Amino acid sequence: MSFFILFLALLNLYISASIVEAKAVFAHIVVGNTASHTVDLWTTDISLAKSFGIDAFVLNIAYPDGNIPIQVANAFAAAEAADYKLWFAFDYLGGGQPWPATGDLSVAGYLNKYKDSSAYYKVDGAPLASTFEGINNIGDWAPGGIIRSAVGSIFFVPDWTSLGPGNIGASLANIEGFFSWDMWPDGPQNSTTEKDKKWIAAIDGKAYMMGVSPWFFHSSPKAWVWRGDDLWADRWAQTLELQPEFVQIVTWNDFGEASYVGPVHSMDEVPSASKAYIPGVGNDHVGWASFLPYYIARYKGVQYTIDSDHMQYWYRRAPAASGSTCGVTGNSADQQQQEYSPAEILQDGVFFSALLTGDATVQVKIGASAAVSFSGSAGINHWSLPFGGREGTVTFSVVRNGAVVKNGEGPSIGGIGSAINADGGCANYNAWVGSF
Repeated sequence: MSFFILFLALLNLYISASIVEAKAVFAHIVVGNTASHTVDLWTTDISLAKSFGIDAFVLNIAYPDGNIPIQVANAFAAAEAADYKLWFAFDYLGGGQPWPATGDLSVAGYLNKYKDSSAYYKVDGAPLASTFEGINNIGDWAPGGIIRSAVGSIFFVPDWTSLGPGNIGASLANIEGFFSWDMWPDGPQNSTTEKDKKWIAAIDGKAYMMGVSPWFFHSSPKAWVWRGDDLWADRWAQTLELQPEFVQIVTWNDFGEASYVGPVHSMDEVPSASKAYIPGVGNDHVGWASFLPYYIARYKGVQYTIDSDHMQYWYRRAPAASGSTCGVTGNSADQQQQEYSPAEILQDGVFFSALLTGDATVQVKIGASAAVSFSGSAGINHWSLPFGGREGTVTFSVVRNGAVVKNGEGPSIGGIGSAINADGGCANYNAWVGSF
């Protein structure tokens, strides 16, 4: 009996260790926004993602889109050469038509073409796959159903968030895990883990993929914002708390929703209605990704040494009430949400995190106003500072023993009625992001 108990204990330790070893962090890349990508440009993105510790790109592909076959081929060519991983998320809404289950340009077609590539990401030997919605096609993914019969084993982790936690139970036999799109706050409040915990309970022990996003400003065709503000720091803290099996960063390149943490390579890849809010190549959000090596190591339980002081910082360049909303709402009735004005959702402030080697003072100075000091300690720190009527260039400094160790500068903040707006006087709800 004692031997049996010992066996169970060892088995439990093995299973727990396997779960820890299986942890992975992915970045969601919208293939529809890669029209200008060559194999070399995919290689550049892959190299950057690898440097941040991202395990694989999730290729969001919509149907029909003539650009998809070309860019998927380019992505796999680059990934195979770079020893990197990719996997598919079939977007059932983004292309205007749901994905066909079988055929050449279909779910089964893409999986069968690429699942044996050295670059395809697998879990327990099966190709990983997901969706963006597709709740009218749930039956296609059933065990013994049309897709699995054509492809074989699949580790399927769909985003069927519109079902709600109360209705996913009927589909648990069809899935190996679940990815929740519920990663932004609803209304004028900060992010919590309440929705994650409901999904984790609802999927009854299956793998949970947790979404982490820094921002959300959907600028076309229906324009709305969800609260970003402290979200990037809050969401990573929540990931470290919940320790899900997988994490998906949303997104690498969704310029139309301003959630991108990757570079802007070409304005040709930015949706036309969003170009006014992204003033040119170089206005990227890569500063958000600068702390990923730390966050990912912490999530995976890997030792991480902070060898120098770093900061990342982000803000809108004018108050939310500055300029015209140009039809942008806070929340969206199309998402079955109560709508607000953007100024009710968004907080006018500077948001910043510091990764410190030891105790230090972090100072933020806006324009000619006095610097405001914050006491930091070794490790990760996060704060925010309301605009409070301050205007001008923003300076961020790490001060230790009375001396500035490192500093960085961000562009000017304007006041109400400021000219710092998008074309036509529309308020720009996108963030400027920097780091050092």
